[in-house]
Amino acid sequence: MTDTAPELSIDLNADLGEGFGRWQLTDDEALLSVVTSANVACGFHGGDPSTMRRVCELATARGVVIGAQVSYRDLAGFGRRAMDVPPGELADEVAYQIGALEIFARAAGARVAYVKPHGALYNRCVHDETQAAAVIEGVRTAGNPGLPVLGLPGSQLHRAARAAGLPTVTEAFADRAYTAAGTLVPRTSPGALISDPEAVLRRSVAIARDATVTSIDGQPLAVRVRSLCVHGDTPGAAALARRIRAGLDGAGVRVAAFA
Repeated sequence: MTDTAPELSIDLNADLGEGFGRWQLTDDEALLSVVTSANVACGFHGGDPSTMRRVCELATARGVVIGAQVSYRDLAGFGRRAMDVPPGELADEVAYQIGALEIFARAAGARVAYVKPHGALYNRCVHDETQAAAVIEGVRTAGNPGLPVLGLPGSQLHRAARAAGLPTVTEAFADRAYTAAGTLVPRTSPGALISDPEAVLRRSVAIARDATVTSIDGQPLAVRVRSLCVHGDTPGAAALARRIRAGLDGAGVRVAAFA
C-alpha cells in the first residue's frame, strides 16, 4: 500500500465593494472571477447598500463565498485610522454591519459565511484583548453561533473567538510585509506594501505550498494558514489575483473556499 501526500489547498480572498456612491474603488466583477471568498465592505469604511447588494448578487452567481468585512466607523479614513471605540459600542457596530450584509446576502440566495475585521480594527485586534473581545461579542450578537472569524494567526481576535466557541480561520497576506514577530508591518513604514507582481507571486506560492514567508528583515517565518488575501484596492488587483491563482494552480495548490 502506497501513502499519498495530502492535497494542498488554500482559499483566496479579497476585499470587495469598497466604493461609495458614485465612486468605485475595487474592480468587483473582475476579482469575483478569480477569488473564492469575498470580504464585502459593510458601509463603515466603504460600501453602501446598493454596492453591498450588487456584490452579493455577483458573488452568489459566481459561487464565491460572502464574508462581512467589519470596520471602525471611518469612511473618511477608509477604516485605516486608529480609533478608540468603547467596547459596547464597537460590539453593536460590528453586529449592525453583519446584519446589514446578511440582508443582501439572503436576498441573493446566500448567507454571510464568515467575518473579517478591516484595516485599523484588524490590526488592533491582533494585540488588544478588549477590542478583540468586543468584535467577537458583536459577531455573537449577529445571531450565528457558528460564524467563522478570519484573522491573523496567534491574534487576540482568534483567542477571543475560540473562548466564545466560534471557529477561527487563519490568513496571510500576499502583498504585505511581515515583521519578525509575524505581524504586519504598519502601512506608514517603508516596505510595508509589496508592489512587485513577481515578488507577490513567489510569496503566495511559498505561503501556500511551504507554509513560510520571509519577514522584512530577511528572516523565515512559519505561516500555516487556510486563506490568502489580496487587497482589492491595490492598483491592478484583479490582474495580480489572476497571476496568483495561476501560480498556485501551477504549483499544485488547489484554490478553494474554506467556508
